[in-house]
Amino acid sequence: MRAYADRAVEDHKLLRVLDAGRLAPSARNGQHWKFVVVREAALRGAVARAAEQPFLGEAPVIIAIVSTQPDRLMYCGIPTGPVDCAIAIDHMTLAAVAEGLGTCWIGHFDQDACCKLLEVPGSASIIELLALGYPQAGPSRASRKPLEEVVCYERFA
Repeated sequence: MRAYADRAVEDHKLLRVLDAGRLAPSARNGQHWKFVVVREAALRGAVARAAEQPFLGEAPVIIAIVSTQPDRLMYCGIPTGPVDCAIAIDHMTLAAVAEGLGTCWIGHFDQDACCKLLEVPGSASIIELLALGYPQAGPSRASRKPLEEVVCYERFA
């Protein structure tokens, strides 16, 4: 969702969204994340510019999902930070819909500029930005590939 109504998100709804992220599973239940909530208009605008996403500044809330241990690897060799944070974000997006809110994941942003703006230490990394607010218009569905194009059985095909 990239068009937000000019309406604040109520604290109780924001807290339910954040709590859904907090309750998400993570590798070894490490919960190596922080959720930086940005409501201040000037700071939202600065983050939007650092992300080259003008609409982002129009969302009443931006949540920076930060991995506090971005270099930690799972046994399979995949970094835990992006995986754990993605699960938390997905929980937040589902909670947002239940609250009548809309979201947009943002992966296009200047890491250094956003970390500086949000005072994220060098030992951590912003994994994604999440815009949050009331939809300006009704929900729309993005097209998706048919199930038979994305599912295979027993072997990769």
